[in-house]
Amino acid sequence: MVFDTEQRNNKKSTIAIMILAAGASTRMGTPKQLLLYQGRSFLQYITEMAIASVCQPVVVVLGANAEQIYPQIQQLPVEVIQNQDWVCGMSTSIRSGIELLNNLPPKIEAVVITLCDQPFVSDKIINQLVDTYYLVKKPIIACEYGGTLGVPAIFSQTFFAELAALKGTSGAKKIINNHLNEVFSMPFSLGNIDIDTPKDYQQLLSTIFH
Repeated sequence: MVFDTEQRNNKKSTIAIMILAAGASTRMGTPKQLLLYQGRSFLQYITEMAIASVCQPVVVVLGANAEQIYPQIQQLPVEVIQNQDWVCGMSTSIRSGIELLNNLPPKIEAVVITLCDQPFVSDKIINQLVDTYYLVKKPIIACEYGGTLGVPAIFSQTFFAELAALKGTSGAKKIINNHLNEVFSMPFSLGNIDIDTPKDYQQLLSTIFH
């Protein structure tokens, strides 16, 4: 059972999506947000997937290399915030995004948190998270892959304060693990693929072209 399009669209303005793209890509050696994928940069690709989904608004959190990266999404209908404290870890990016959402009308019911380096995240996966959120009535829906739970994941507004209170390198996964009894898992086997190193990127490209 899934929501029909009209039913889901009636909900879309209350579900936001936050794309975390503030990292320095130290293991890659170059900003991975700018690596080419499917004819555009990683960041442009995931941002377009988010825009195509039922989620609004789309929030992009930039940090390292922000001036270099921002032109990739400058023309897109998104809210962009620069995390000046990105060097202190992912928690600061989540906090920046939550603070932005808390200041946006109308009231946001929930947020999908996703990264820019999981190349197989699509608008279909994002919409499936939203559908599942409404169907199962659990406050956290997390993707399941590689024997773990992680992002993309959707969090109800009741967890916004806890998300904003994360410290250091902790990310959304910490909230998931702290509230497993309130989590529903959604299978997404390709979520296990993220791009951290040149080798990861070359493997991705060889998979696409062969």
